[in-house]
Amino acid sequence: MEKVLGFGGFFFRSGDAQSLAKWYNDHLGIDPVPTDAESLPWMAEGGPTVFAPFAADTDYFPADKSFMLNFRVADLEAMMRQLDKAGIAVKRLDDMPGIGKFAHLSDLEGNAIELWEPVAP
Repeated sequence: MEKVLGFGGFFFRSGDAQSLAKWYNDHLGIDPVPTDAESLPWMAEGGPTVFAPFAADTDYFPADKSFMLNFRVADLEAMMRQLDKAGIAVKRLDDMPGIGKFAHLSDLEGNAIELWEPVAP
């Protein structure tokens, strides 16, 4: 059976795509989509990727959002300090033993984001 090789991208609508792309670049280091052959897209580092449908009534992320982005980070506390310094509210969640550390925030348009520092292998 053929399988997909990895996560290739996430495409979603935005009220101001240019400003939102800049926010992700400025605060999370995600390079914008290339506009020419010389530019490169964001190159994610290898590691675990979770593909997880949630129940329609989950309270794990806001009920008015149909998705939540999850980004792996190397140092959750350092990322939280960086975001706090930029005036971005971040909520630290309880650790999940054997899985890692988590925090929630929202982007400029209120899209739910989870930061995940996986437990070292």
